[in-house]
Amino acid sequence: MTALIITGIIILDQITKYMVRNNMQIGESLPVIHDVFYITYVQNRGAAFSILQNQHFFTIFLPIIAMGICVYFLFKVRDKYNKLLTYAVILVLAGGLGNLTDRIIFGFVTDMFNFRVFPVFNVADIAVTCGCVLGLIYVLFFDDDGKENKVNTEGTNIDE
Repeated sequence: MTALIITGIIILDQITKYMVRNNMQIGESLPVIHDVFYITYVQNRGAAFSILQNQHFFTIFLPIIAMGICVYFLFKVRDKYNKLLTYAVILVLAGGLGNLTDRIIFGFVTDMFNFRVFPVFNVADIAVTCGCVLGLIYVLFFDDDGKENKVNTEGTNIDE
């Protein structure tokens, strides 16, 4: 199931990027919902929010390390944790691999979803963001054993 989710996200990510690269000009923007949502072709040569522009060492080497940690988690220690954390890692890994593929092949990441109030992003970015949110939920609401962390109204742990 893990491989299916990762593969599915990567395929969806790469298909959407391929369609944009082959049917739009850089900077071209097509309204989907006028003044709200556009498909805009952007080549991001940096990391998140275009930081580290053209710093290929950081935008390729560091994600490879992060992906390695995700793979280690999935093959060696995931059985010790709640499934929520496993799905978080799967999403981060899939999104990271989708964007890393672009960086290695093209030297940039293709972005296209544009809400005009947020940086332009892609399917891989959505997967990474959802994975991070699930990871945050895990950290906030589950204990070290992966059990739900019960908190009373005073904010202290009932199990203590």
